[in-house]
Amino acid sequence: MAGAAEILEALERQTRRSLSLWRRLTAAQLLVGSFLGLVLLGTLLLLFLPGLYVGERLSFVDALFTATSAVCVTGLVVADTATFFTPAGQVVVLLLIQLGGLGILTFTTLLILVIGRRISLRGEALVGGVEAVTHIEPGQLVRSIFRYTVLIEAAGALALWIAWVPAIGPIRSIWPAIFHAVSAFCNAGYTVFRGGLTPFAADPATQAILSMLVVLGGLGFLVLEELRLLATRSPRPRLSLHARLVLVTTAALIALGATLFSLFEWNNALSPFPWYVRPFHAVFLSVMPRSGGFNILDYSELTSASLFLTLLLMTIGGSPGSTAGGIKTTTVALLVALAVARLRGRLSADAFGRTIPESTIQRAIGLVVLAIALTAAAILLLQLTELGGVPHSAAPERFWALTFEAVSAFNIVGLSMGITADLTQAGKLLLIVLMFVGRVGPFTLVASMALAAARRTLHLRYATEDVVVG
Repeated sequence: MAGAAEILEALERQTRRSLSLWRRLTAAQLLVGSFLGLVLLGTLLLLFLPGLYVGERLSFVDALFTATSAVCVTGLVVADTATFFTPAGQVVVLLLIQLGGLGILTFTTLLILVIGRRISLRGEALVGGVEAVTHIEPGQLVRSIFRYTVLIEAAGALALWIAWVPAIGPIRSIWPAIFHAVSAFCNAGYTVFRGGLTPFAADPATQAILSMLVVLGGLGFLVLEELRLLATRSPRPRLSLHARLVLVTTAALIALGATLFSLFEWNNALSPFPWYVRPFHAVFLSVMPRSGGFNILDYSELTSASLFLTLLLMTIGGSPGSTAGGIKTTTVALLVALAVARLRGRLSADAFGRTIPESTIQRAIGLVVLAIALTAAAILLLQLTELGGVPHSAAPERFWALTFEAVSAFNIVGLSMGITADLTQAGKLLLIVLMFVGRVGPFTLVASMALAAARRTLHLRYATEDVVVG
């Protein structure tokens, strides 16, 4: 029988091996592993925790779908959160949303800081561009993430409670106000109202509060921290190029989207509402596709032009380091800057008096190409799993609905034309993969590109030969 000394020595050897393995993990592996672990934990809770459902339990695939959608703050649902879950079940869903919205990345960064590892180039890229803002320390950013989350969600819950007290009552409006504040700031799009938010279709206050929460959640913690420093420090620090691009692009997208939605829907989906309510609807329609996920109007009743505009906004999404998905506002801004530079005959792109590094431009182009390729493949596969050999003439509306579903899942938006629950098992599994890849893919892609750039090695360069473009 082994003695106590031998047992302790064996435990010490195992501990050293575990620490060695931990230190060999990259930040990208920690991020993906953390999200995957939380999805699996959420699935087990939904499958086995008692008292979560009003009726029957979710199947394994539906539980996995719900956990993935909540952790990845997507908002696509196969079971109505308001009627299918008990209050305890809604708390579990909200907990998964909050943890996913904060990002397991935050906890990964905390662990890295605790064990004394210096955040590498890979880690900084995953944190969402810390290296782009030199006057913000990673540790300071982590503290700010928690501070902003608590303060903004608390303020949003209070504002929603005040707005809903006249219609729902002071007691009954407490839980919905908390749930929707967290869901909106995390860009999750979940609701605990029967029939969704349609009862508030004529309530500008609700639309304005939810839109503001979604925008704040989609700006990114880096930008929020820079704005705080700008308001509190003296002398005032200069806003980074990252923050300027995020703020300008976000404002432009909201304004342009609201204007176009007003033109497309003024005499269609917005016609039943008073003229002074329609601008709030237009802004709401402009904000929510960029990862917010809430809907007050039935998207199947919108014009084709509005649906196409919604697809474009879903693809763009929010900003780096935020709770939103998509290719991100800064990526779009960099591509616009590159196009303007080329039209002017310049070799390098610039914005706000700063030249943008060529490596950053190349990463943005690579991200867009990959996103387009994955989205196109997902749309094709979903058409196959749900329609197979059915002619388009037999179900013409299904093409739009399935395309909408695939784009929404990959860009973790959560908007739907009402077909999520009716998808086949294969279709649901495909959306699960899309939601997970959409949540962690852009981060790991940027991290791998940053690592590749840092590990430049001597290699052969072949002779140059031009090709015709355009």
